[in-house]
Amino acid sequence: MNENFAESTLSPALRRAADGVGVPEDPWPEFTRRERRHQRTRLIRTVAIAAVMAALVGIQTNVLPLPGWAPGIAVAAAPASLLDAPPRGALTGDEAWLNTLQVRLSTDSSLGGWHPDGMWKVGDRDRIRLLYGSDQPGQRVALVAVPLRIGLLTKKALVWFVGPPGAGVEQMRYAGHSEGDDNPVMTLMQARSELNGFAVVVGPADSTVTISGDPRYTQRGTVEYQNIARPDGSGVGIAVLPTAPLRSQPVVRVSRGDHVLHQGGLPGGPYDVIDPTGPEMDALLTAVKRGTRGALPDDANLRNFVETALSDSRLPASGTTVRVPWSGSADGQDAALLTVQPADGGVIAYAMHGDDRTGWWTDLRLLLPSEGAYQRPIGWRIRADNPSRTPTDQVRVVAPPDAARVTVAVGSAPPITVTLDGSNAGTASVPHNQPATLTAYSRNGKVLGSTPVPPIEADMSGLPGDSPATRVTP
Repeated sequence: MNENFAESTLSPALRRAADGVGVPEDPWPEFTRRERRHQRTRLIRTVAIAAVMAALVGIQTNVLPLPGWAPGIAVAAAPASLLDAPPRGALTGDEAWLNTLQVRLSTDSSLGGWHPDGMWKVGDRDRIRLLYGSDQPGQRVALVAVPLRIGLLTKKALVWFVGPPGAGVEQMRYAGHSEGDDNPVMTLMQARSELNGFAVVVGPADSTVTISGDPRYTQRGTVEYQNIARPDGSGVGIAVLPTAPLRSQPVVRVSRGDHVLHQGGLPGGPYDVIDPTGPEMDALLTAVKRGTRGALPDDANLRNFVETALSDSRLPASGTTVRVPWSGSADGQDAALLTVQPADGGVIAYAMHGDDRTGWWTDLRLLLPSEGAYQRPIGWRIRADNPSRTPTDQVRVVAPPDAARVTVAVGSAPPITVTLDGSNAGTASVPHNQPATLTAYSRNGKVLGSTPVPPIEADMSGLPGDSPATRVTP
């Protein structure tokens, strides 16, 4: 195609096509009308979006009420095993009290000093439910499920209220709450110094609740807990507590058959704290020094070792016997094997080392039967001197005072005699994954006692004797 062809052939055709298109003489008026229509549409759309956003913000900040047809979005779920259970306790039959509670909570969310967190508001009054209510523990105690919302977001709070026996709703005071916790157990403990306190535990309706008081170390080498709960057969346990401070933290156990749903200490207090400068501790340390043969750690370390052992075993300084069968060094620090024994109880052996500069370590906790406890050889596995305290194959062995010889038997291998130093202690090689037994003999060859070498304790949160690793009695 050349220039002459385009001019001679295409130009006339294009002119004829252009002449056939109807073009208004002045297109501007139509353009302006069309543009005004578009502007109105954009303005209406902008206003509508702004109105919707303002409504959502108003609803979300609780300025505007949430429409009844609008579903809430749950952001936290209370345990269904509590929410779906039938209400429990004598107070559940008092309709007038319950109605007053619903009204007060729905109109005054600060009832008894309770304020929902942040901008949360109490939701539908009809969904406020009493899960447990009774005067049985000596106080009126109520556990209430309260719906909360921020606009479209909802959650449920489980709230404790406490008042004097027979209290009206206006006398109830806030005592704690939980939100969005999947733990199927709610606990409340109030310990008071002027009169007896109480503990209430609410679990699933088909569960069994026990509340354990102070531990008891039996002479046969076991630890026992007295169940102080008064279960009502519906998954609720109630206990009357002695006046505060308590000697130890009560322990709650909620189970269904052999399955443990929850086990742990009751939060609250106060608890009795061992005073390292008190007269009872001073008297105990004086008795320890008087009754110990051989060297002892310096006074500061000895006091710390004894205080740690008493605190760990939850034993008081008064009435507890402490002995130090061995004292030496570990990793360049003071070390000691000491025993604590409550009156008419078993014997707990502790091995410790450390100082003020580097801190203290507990290397052994072992509950022994009282009979023959001080004729037993004691051994514990030595950890490496590094941040992770890696287990080694070395075992520290301490012989009883009257022993002439101590042997170690690893698995089914023949016993090997342990070389003892002037402090009646030595070391033996035992693979950390192998069982071993220590046996002490008198000068005439009589067996004084035998003790297994316990495995290294991975978790020291429980009491000595709670686990097989911390006792010799099956």
